[in-house]
Amino acid sequence: MTTAVAERSWHVVVPHHARGARAARHQLTTELAGTVPSALLDDVVAVTGELVGNAVRHARPLPGGVIRVAWSLTPGGVVEVRVTDGGGTGHVRPRSRPAGPEALNGRGLHIVGTLADRWGVEHDGQGQIVWAELGEHSHSLA
Repeated sequence: MTTAVAERSWHVVVPHHARGARAARHQLTTELAGTVPSALLDDVVAVTGELVGNAVRHARPLPGGVIRVAWSLTPGGVVEVRVTDGGGTGHVRPRSRPAGPEALNGRGLHIVGTLADRWGVEHDGQGQIVWAELGEHSHSLA
């Protein structure tokens, strides 16, 4: 007899402010600690911090001055993180860009691309969603 394990998911609404990334990382750690391997959790927390930080720096908030952060854990052990914001000014799609050694920023999506198995951008009725999927075979920087 096989027992199917259902997908588990959570979400949190955080302020469109630097402290929003800290709140999202804390909640994610609380929910996933002991559920996924610690190396994977470290990578998921890093990616979440980068995505929320990018939303704060480069996008408008959702109504109410917030960002929505959602994550799910599949039966196969893949964690998907989805950060929804009000979209950037203009129609510039988030993308990884080169950053020289002296640059003070510009490395966030490169970090996401390194740690995640895959990532992308979608739009829905709420706004812009930047998502990333990480599994046990993701590549940690450690």
